Amino acid sequence: MKDSGAGSIGRRNMLFGAGALGSGLLLSACTSNSTDDGADQAGVTADRPAAGSAGTPGKHVTIGFSAPAADHGWMAAITKNAKAQAGRYTDVSFQAAEGTNDVNAQISAVQTLIDRKVDVLVVLPFDGKALTSIGAQAMDADIPVVNLDRVFDNSLAYRTWIGGDNYGMGVNAGQYIVRTLKAKGVGKPVIAEIAGIDNLDLTKQRSQGFKDALAKAGFSVSIRQAAQFTADSGQQVMSNVLQARSKLDAVWNHDDDQGIGVEAAVKQAGRSEFFMVGGAGSKHAMQQIKADSGVLKATVVYPSSMSASAITLARLIGQGKGVGDLVEQEVPTSITLFSATVTKDNVDQYLPTSFT
Repeated sequence: MKDSGAGSIGRRNMLFGAGALGSGLLLSACTSNSTDDGADQAGVTADRPAAGSAGTPGKHVTIGFSAPAADHGWMAAITKNAKAQAGRYTDVSFQAAEGTNDVNAQISAVQTLIDRKVDVLVVLPFDGKALTSIGAQAMDADIPVVNLDRVFDNSLAYRTWIGGDNYGMGVNAGQYIVRTLKAKGVGKPVIAEIAGIDNLDLTKQRSQGFKDALAKAGFSVSIRQAAQFTADSGQQVMSNVLQARSKLDAVWNHDDDQGIGVEAAVKQAGRSEFFMVGGAGSKHAMQQIKADSGVLKATVVYPSSMSASAITLARLIGQGKGVGDLVEQEVPTSITLFSATVTKDNVDQYLPTSFT
């Protein structure tokens, strides 16, 4: 389950000094021993460095990292990608708290990182609202916070936010379905939506974007059921939908991990009269799209690479640099990532950034 507002159900370095700390959670410190592969870029003026200077080692930065437990493919990729990105820099030390879905345990882990006086924090909160106060505490202690994906309640709790576009996911899924149905000459389609967890803001945003994109073409969702971002729940919910409708034209499933179960239900029912769009961008989904042997024809990406970008931003903030190719001397306050639509035509481009 991917997220920018609430709970989410989404990967090298030399590790050393792992041990139990005061928070009761394991923290591992890792320091890069490889050089960054970027190249210097010309500065806007002759008297200051290039905006990002990404290829030039600078001031040493210790980055603390905290995210929920890796109990979902996307979330496992989030932690893995953050560690791998930190390992690209010779001037970065990486201290990661053990992932947890217990709010109080994550607060304690972030507190430990604050107490250790890391230079910058990257935090993907299990619950943005619940962790807002600890984010604000870090900021008050002059430790900049990069808020990853799930948003803190107060902008005073973070220096920069970077995350995915849940509304955009819905829009792009809807637009792909509209284009495909029109190309097929389908005028009154039966469209199903297999959502995530309905009480999450991210699910509401995805559904609203989907609804809006369909409405622009005069289409609407015919049947909608929410699952729980797991393969088991996806299979059960899709079975219910298939039993309820003898004919479907298109399906949007919000999450590719959940989609494994959705695909299983489709195969079990022997149905193939419709096409399906997934969500998030798992390797499994992209391989299915590339093979073009089933109903899954596209997925809209919710990039797990965002954690790697968050580490890069944290390094730049810690070194007082800006982002390469931008004129401004500071890292932006907010960065929303694009939700690309992956089809058979462009799947090879996106497979390297897929998650397992």
